[in-house]
Amino acid sequence: MPIEPPPTPWVFPTDAEVDESGLVAIGADLEPGTLLGAYRHGFFPMPIETGGPFGWWSPDPRGVLEPRAMHVSRSLRRSMRRFEIRVDTAFDDVIDRCADPARPFGWIDDRIRVAYRRLHLLGWAHSVETWSDNHLVGGLYGIAVGGLFAAESKFHTMTDASKAAVAALAAGLVDDHPRIIDVQWRTDHLATLGVVSISREQYLQRLSEVLESPDSTFLRRRDPTVRSPVA
Repeated sequence: MPIEPPPTPWVFPTDAEVDESGLVAIGADLEPGTLLGAYRHGFFPMPIETGGPFGWWSPDPRGVLEPRAMHVSRSLRRSMRRFEIRVDTAFDDVIDRCADPARPFGWIDDRIRVAYRRLHLLGWAHSVETWSDNHLVGGLYGIAVGGLFAAESKFHTMTDASKAAVAALAAGLVDDHPRIIDVQWRTDHLATLGVVSISREQYLQRLSEVLESPDSTFLRRRDPTVRSPVA
């Protein structure tokens, strides 16, 4: 079971005014209790600019993926037969790859890496990894709170490797409990996987529902190496 950190002293508004980009507030800190409190209220952090203060975002609309709605194309299904999916065996490597400064629009700095590694050690942050010939070739990381998986970033060095991680995560989260994958913003690329946009109000309603779900057994498994459930 994850370890609950001390509660944050910061107050997250329930009726926040949101600008057109989804920005709600600026400041606060990245302590574990602050981050978990933010996700439980529908917010997530990103720097306003490189090295600058953190903004707290709650977009309207919000990009989400219902695990059962994950779309796996024929080509992706074929690709997944080449991969092995592992959970939480290389969290630091995954976040480091996602933070590669050579990537365009990079926003993951050392402050984010330290903060989410702390959450990983406490049992809240997870990596879903794609391996080929015992080499890490793709993956994603995010925060799991009840039935919410807040996907933060993904990377790949082989075709379809990051998509395979998303597909494995979605399949692994399907059970008898309400669950949702938050991807923050819908893009055309994510839409091909089944991601849709919902209003901020709808998202907060879904959030209150899924937070009541128990932790996912897929993310709590003792054996970290798993074959993709959709391969």
